[in-house]
Amino acid sequence: MIPTLFTTLAQTGGAAPSSGPGTQGLIMMGLMVVMFYFLLIRPQQRQRKEMQKRLDSMQTGDKVITTAGIHGLVHNIKEKTVIVKIADSTMVEFDKPAIAQVIKKDA
Repeated sequence: MIPTLFTTLAQTGGAAPSSGPGTQGLIMMGLMVVMFYFLLIRPQQRQRKEMQKRLDSMQTGDKVITTAGIHGLVHNIKEKTVIVKIADSTMVEFDKPAIAQVIKKDA
């Protein structure tokens, strides 16, 4: 068995046998997964964290824009909902995820 191994190494010049085309395909798939992570998944996670931070820091009097495009002022904040004043005597209750943009009253 050992002489066979030495004979094989001598014939190949001591180099390891070359990898097949399947290995190259796996490497390319791995690189594509890494690229998708850095180009798509990671930026979306960052945006989601920033939006959650803005929603958590939302206060009464801040201007908001909903996902439906309604502009208004925050009148009251509950655990899962926000009451938005959109006109003088018109207040609408929205779920917090329906708030697309928060503009601080200080800005």
